[in-house]
Order: sequence, then C-alpha cells, then structure tokens
Amino acid sequence: MQQFDIGASSPLARARSAAGVLPLDQIIRGDCIAAMAALPDKSIDCIFADPPYNLQLGGDLFRPDGSQVDAVDDDWDKFESYASYDRFTTAWLAQARRILKDNGTIWVIGSYHNIFRVGAAIQDEGFWILNDIVWRKANPMPNFRGTRFTNAHETLIWAAKSETARYTFNYQAMKALNDDLQMRSDWSFPICGGGERLKDDAGDKAHPTQKPEALLYRVLLATTKPGDVVLDPFFGTGTTGAVAKRLGRRWIGIEREAKYIRVARERIAAALPLDESAMTIMPTKRTATRVPFGALLEAGMILPGATVVDSRRRWQASVRADSSLLHETRSGSIHKLGAELQGAPSCNGWTFWHVERAGKLEPIDTLRQAYIASRPAA
Repeated sequence: MQQFDIGASSPLARARSAAGVLPLDQIIRGDCIAAMAALPDKSIDCIFADPPYNLQLGGDLFRPDGSQVDAVDDDWDKFESYASYDRFTTAWLAQARRILKDNGTIWVIGSYHNIFRVGAAIQDEGFWILNDIVWRKANPMPNFRGTRFTNAHETLIWAAKSETARYTFNYQAMKALNDDLQMRSDWSFPICGGGERLKDDAGDKAHPTQKPEALLYRVLLATTKPGDVVLDPFFGTGTTGAVAKRLGRRWIGIEREAKYIRVARERIAAALPLDESAMTIMPTKRTATRVPFGALLEAGMILPGATVVDSRRRWQASVRADSSLLHETRSGSIHKLGAELQGAPSCNGWTFWHVERAGKLEPIDTLRQAYIASRPAA
C-alpha cells in the first residue's frame, strides 16, 4: 500500500488527473478537496464521507468522578463560523459529485451538530436523497451534566447522483442479513470499544470518532458490488479501507493527518479478506428454491462425519448428524459457523463451504442444485 502527498496544483495531481489513473487501494495524504480535484470525472462507484462534526465545544467536559472526557477537540474539527463550515461542505461535495459515476451513490454520516447543514448542501448540489439512516448506538456516552437527553444516535444520508440514477442496492442481501426480514432504516450497533477501538502508543484513542466496522460492512454490502471503487475523503484510521478489502472492493482514502495514516496502513495490511465465494449475494426468493442443509443428509448426498472446507482451506469442519458443523470447539449452521470463523456479520454457507470431489473443491451449493434437480417438479 502506497501513500501520496498531493496538493491542488502539484505536478502529481495534474499528471494523475490528465492520465485518468486512479490510486487504487492507496492513501492520499493531503486536503480532501485538493485530492478529489486530482481524480478523474465519474470514476468512483461509492463515496463514504465522515466529515468534521464542527462540534463547537466551549470547554472541557468532565465526568461526575472528576475525570476528563476524551472528546473531539482536534484542530481539524474547528471552523471559524457556520458560514465557514458551509463553504467547506459545499466545496468537497462539489468535487464528490464530479468524481462520482452517474449511477454511483454517496453516504455522509454526522451528528446533530452538522448533519442538517450537510443535508441541505447535499440537496443544493443536486444529489437525490434515497434514505436517511439512524445509527442507534447500543452503548452511547452518557450526558454527564444531566442537562439534556443522552445523544444516542447519528444520522447517515444515502443519496444518488440524480433522481433517475440506476444505483446499486442489494436488497436481498440486506434481507438475508436481517433474518429474512426487510432491512429498516434504524440500525443498532455499539460504538467502538474493546479490541476494535484502536489506540496510539500512549494507550489513548487513536481517533476520537472511529466508526465500527459493522456499520461500514452493512453500508458497503448494501450499496456496492465486488470490484467497485469506494472513496473515503475523511479516511481517519481506515475503517472504510479495511472493510472494503474484506469485501473485495477497491478503495481510495484521503487523509491529511500523518498519525492517522500510520494507524490506517497497519490496520488495512492486517485485514483478512473474505473468501471470494462468501461474497456471493443471495438470490431473490423468486429464483431460489429453499433447501435446508439437513435435506442433503437425509437424501444421502453428504454423510455425517464428512469434512467441508473453505475454498482456501483455511478452515475445515465436520458435518454432524443434525446438519450442524463442528470446527474444533465451535459449532453452528453452515451460515453461522462460516460467519463466526471470518468475523463477519453473515455468510452464505452454500458458497463458502466446499467438499472435495475427484481431487477438486466444489461448493456445497452444487450438491443443493443436484438435490433440487432430482426432486419432482411442483
């Protein structure tokens, strides 16, 4: 993974813009507006933006026990006025619209401090808002002063480039992710904590507004396809890049703070891509015949005790008589165990797990298709 320093008028910016070359899977160090200005027109499939909140904090915040809250007080979040923030927002959104493909979409996340101003700017720039998503934080920071409601959510705006855009929305994948129920616009995820919360050398938060990977996983799984190019103009510690790598999407990050870039590079390098077959989107109900894995055992097409593996042979599991799989001390359905082993919210077990036949690996979905073909027509 490379890192570039770039400015609006730098030779590199002019050369890349002229050549139409995208710095795929790389971090551009510099101002987001200048860096986007160097990218070719209509070259990006999806943008995920987590811009400064412009919190306008008036002083330090303390807990009841006297300890200080590690709040957002960095220089990158400070603007002279609302007008200054609005000019900044309009400028980066204009570049985002230019580089977004006609059928691409943009996601912008924010809090009550900025999302309404950003939402107006999105519409003023000509984007067509598709949804606003409420991310409900399962473990929000309390309101220590007790002077208002606990701020327990953030808002994501999802918008297309125009009202007529033929944008990507993987509806069935979202339904499968939600236990076969239509995915709603209120999502519940905890804020980053534990092992996911990245720390600096001093043991403090590496970034004050790090987003959970589960949130980006849902965003990218819902609105992009494998191979799509995802841009994050406020890259931070690289959540978007790490999740894009796992899901087989290409990514570009823009970040001006060297300390964040260092953390992001290490994080993305360590990210484990999902098995390619596991990225397969579930077909719609109209085209899929529902067959439980247990039906294959009942038909003798796979036997208890058989071994199944992923396509890269990283994991193997044995098939139990009740159709569950056992890997070392962990067990579950073909879908649940596949997801657990990869650390993913969901998994299509039919394409993730494979059996060896005649020296070649085949997904167990081939057994399902053979089972379906052997059944009498309804």
